[in-house]
Amino acid sequence: KYFLLGAFSSAFFLFGSALLYGYSGSMDLGVISKAIATQSGMDGLLVPGVLLVLVGLLFKIGAVPFHSWTPDVYQGAPTPVTGFMAACTKVAAFGAILRFVYVGVADSRWDWAPGLWAVAILTMVGGAVLSITQTDVKRLLAYSSIAHAGFVMTGLLAFDRVGISSVMFYVVAYGFATIAAFAIVSLVRDGGSEATHLSQWAGLGRNHPVVAGTFAFLLLAFAGIPLTSGFTAKVAVFSAAIGHGATPLAIVGVLCSAIAAFVYVRIIVLMYFSEPAGDSVRAVSPSMVTTLAISMGVLVTLVLGVLPSPLLDLAARSSLFLR
Repeated sequence: KYFLLGAFSSAFFLFGSALLYGYSGSMDLGVISKAIATQSGMDGLLVPGVLLVLVGLLFKIGAVPFHSWTPDVYQGAPTPVTGFMAACTKVAAFGAILRFVYVGVADSRWDWAPGLWAVAILTMVGGAVLSITQTDVKRLLAYSSIAHAGFVMTGLLAFDRVGISSVMFYVVAYGFATIAAFAIVSLVRDGGSEATHLSQWAGLGRNHPVVAGTFAFLLLAFAGIPLTSGFTAKVAVFSAAIGHGATPLAIVGVLCSAIAAFVYVRIIVLMYFSEPAGDSVRAVSPSMVTTLAISMGVLVTLVLGVLPSPLLDLAARSSLFLR
């Protein structure tokens, strides 16, 4: 599924790039931007080219309706690979989207931005609602990542420097928390395999309080609880959206955050207030690398929740693209 859908998304991206080349005579984002400003005479190629390129990029972040690969790949891949894909791929893809949208085609945004609004709303609603029905931890985190992609898009659609800085802060905060969360998932075992079914996590807080407590803290960060990086990140993207004409997106984001919070709290309740299914499920001792990944993720999640100003200021100073 990933190979076939990835091939299709790459084809969309390449075809869109060809249309933009036909429009501007160049693949350089600065030249494309100047062509938009001067009305090159090939306007019929611009909007289809932008939309096709965005299809290829939205596939990478798992935005709805280009998300169907995400839960299957997250569940089927080895957990370390899943953590890498969930964090690093999303960071890189949003970096590419920021460059393309803000540097190359920002002046034509009135023609294609409504489509991104629809994608952002569908992504937030779809990721949050579908996560409720999941019984596998990795699939649940997959749909959670889809919802978070929608939250990040609310900051992206502010079309302002504060939107850029909020997106950069969000993907950094989410990336560290996600890597740590999947590292913890890799530690919970039933026999010789990973225990990813939610029923296997029942009572984990009694038998392995440190592992369960760490995972609960990261889930609260995903939910956007204060004193975590998730809270600061959501405030940043939603504030950017409200301040620059995208208030409906922020309202949908807040509602979907509440839905997602129910899912995260349900796992915490399962770990601490349910009877263990048996004695076979246990948390193995982490390796040095796994311990480092979890420690870094938890530390960054806490620090960015308590003292977010340094990273927010750095992101604000860095949110300037030269054409």
